[in-house]
Amino acid sequence: MSHLADQIIMLLAALLLIGVLSTKFSTRFGMPALVLFIAAGMVLSHFIYFNNASLTQVAGIFALVVILFEGGMQTSLKDIRPVIWPALSLSTIGVLVTTGVVGVFARLVLDVPWTESLLFGAIVGSTDAAAVFSVLGGKNIDKRLTSTLEAESGSNDPMAVFLTVTLIEWIQHPNAAWWSLIFSFIWEMGLGLLVGILLGKLAVYLINRINLESSGLYPVLAIGFAVLTYGVAALTHSSGLLAVYVMGLTLGNSDLVYHRTIMNFNHGFAWMMQIAMFILLGLLVFPEELSSIAWQGILLSVILMVVARPIGVFLSLIFAKFSLREKTLISWAGLRGAVPIVLATYPLLAGLDHGRLFFNVVFFVVLTSAVIQGTTISPLASRLKLIGQDDNTQPSLMELVALGRTDCEFNHIGIDSLMPIAGKQIADMGLPEDILFTAIIRDKNIVTPHGSTTIQPGDTVYVLSPKAKREEMRALFRCGPRKTAGERTV
Repeated sequence: MSHLADQIIMLLAALLLIGVLSTKFSTRFGMPALVLFIAAGMVLSHFIYFNNASLTQVAGIFALVVILFEGGMQTSLKDIRPVIWPALSLSTIGVLVTTGVVGVFARLVLDVPWTESLLFGAIVGSTDAAAVFSVLGGKNIDKRLTSTLEAESGSNDPMAVFLTVTLIEWIQHPNAAWWSLIFSFIWEMGLGLLVGILLGKLAVYLINRINLESSGLYPVLAIGFAVLTYGVAALTHSSGLLAVYVMGLTLGNSDLVYHRTIMNFNHGFAWMMQIAMFILLGLLVFPEELSSIAWQGILLSVILMVVARPIGVFLSLIFAKFSLREKTLISWAGLRGAVPIVLATYPLLAGLDHGRLFFNVVFFVVLTSAVIQGTTISPLASRLKLIGQDDNTQPSLMELVALGRTDCEFNHIGIDSLMPIAGKQIADMGLPEDILFTAIIRDKNIVTPHGSTTIQPGDTVYVLSPKAKREEMRALFRCGPRKTAGERTV
């Protein structure tokens, strides 16, 4: 037994190392790392027999909670506010249209009943937050487009989950009333949004006021709130994934103690969940079953990429102020990933006749989307002349020391032109003795602050101050009645 445990630990270590190192090669080739994770899982399937759809679903849902929470935290409300309505249209109307179009072709290609063909359409109908965030994160694509795609990918999962669960219930209970399904959708979305906002605000309040012994506990507390948010939403029969994404948005756009620590932890944890999720997919796929449905899987993948997704995008953005070139790029950037994998386990667990067929076809959809779309998004954006300006976001200093056991904390504040200290020399500000400016980031350079140093709009100022004087310190940076933009506590 001890020998088996050692082997399992060694296997997990190898998987993590392979997963992390594979991201280096995926970046070089412009391919999402999930492709290599899936390949690793398929190789391991020759040595390990794994056929537990229930465990895959649980692991997948937990992975989605972490991924959506991290995606919500790194999404700026300032960036998505101008594109919120197009993104919501894509995440609702777009998913519905994509589901319908894929369902029609699935009926012809897979020769399954209409209800089950629409079910397959729902499974692959939403874009994937993990894939979109990882692919777009390193590309210099126009910010308006990336904000739209990220907001869509973070908010369209609940629609796909609702359609999948609803269609399975309809297949199993054909006499179900449609009006109750519509009411269920409104309830799930509305209450999920409310749960996310309320628990997000509660998390901000508690994280900012609790004094933990170690700064490393704050990210754990934040993840705990994310999982709690999903659990509360699930218990109230609302959308847990929407609640988690909104909760992440609330935290990420609030003044938060150890904001950077939480973000860094979430980023690494989300990567670990992606590695686990896609390796499980590779393990759960049996290569001998793929050869018999390869042409159907590839054909439906192509139809999804070049027919269903573009139709869904152009219809849902018919009133949006996007050009033909922008809509074309949005159509092509609809990557599929973890969400279809998780949803593909639902028919398996429900015991549907074509559950295994759907899961195997989803494998082709995810793989071809990552390989073809993931590697061509940036070249297509260049060809369409939709490359944005270089990101001039000022870099941040690394955290110098964990201050959880002391009475002090580091803060970094983005300087706005409306702040009272903008344009003033440090010596003229009358700073209390226990509030110290430790560094200034200006035009990607580090400026050592002196009394004669003038604070300029666009600077990022690092401040060391006692925790008890947090509000006094922040008062120095307030823009009159308006709340300071860009203020973060690390």
